[in-house]
Amino acid sequence: MMSSEIFSILKKVKLILASSSPRRKEILEKEGFEFEIILPDNIDENKVSLDPVNHVLELSRKKAESVAKRTDEGLILGADTIVVLDGEILGKPKDEKEAQVILKKLGGKAHKVYTGLTLINKSNDKILSDYDCTKVFFNQLEDEDISNYIATGEPLDKAGAYGIQGMGSFLVHHIEGNLDNVIGLPMKKLKEMLKRII
Repeated sequence: MMSSEIFSILKKVKLILASSSPRRKEILEKEGFEFEIILPDNIDENKVSLDPVNHVLELSRKKAESVAKRTDEGLILGADTIVVLDGEILGKPKDEKEAQVILKKLGGKAHKVYTGLTLINKSNDKILSDYDCTKVFFNQLEDEDISNYIATGEPLDKAGAYGIQGMGSFLVHHIEGNLDNVIGLPMKKLKEMLKRII
């Protein structure tokens, strides 16, 4: 839960989440944060660095900047999460067929999940970006299991075509690192950043 230090920081400044992700919203609410949501403009993710760390830092910054241009006050939070297997960034699948391809690639292997965070403080013009990384080990997957999972519709709006906190938990053998980073918002990292940007 939120520490008294973080609570006092957020009493002074309005937190704005620059994301439509229901998972990020849920994590912040569970932690006791009060915030509003302002959606960023659509950003072309194809013109972004292929290096995973630079990729998530750049996209989280662009999302935060997009919202910062449209508001005069507050603390804007932008975030971006990607799944990386053997150096290849696996985004959200375009359709069920692509979800099948992604999940077959991930089966029985370890991959990394990166989330980039950017905070922009409108009161002092500070910008801070950082990231977290979690290693995820998948079980061996049968084609039937993949097809049944895709039929639920859950994989279609998620990086890497799975939701670790939902029905997709059966795919995962274990993780090394923070679970909330895989879900899309690493709270430990965010709390560290909040203390540094006020």
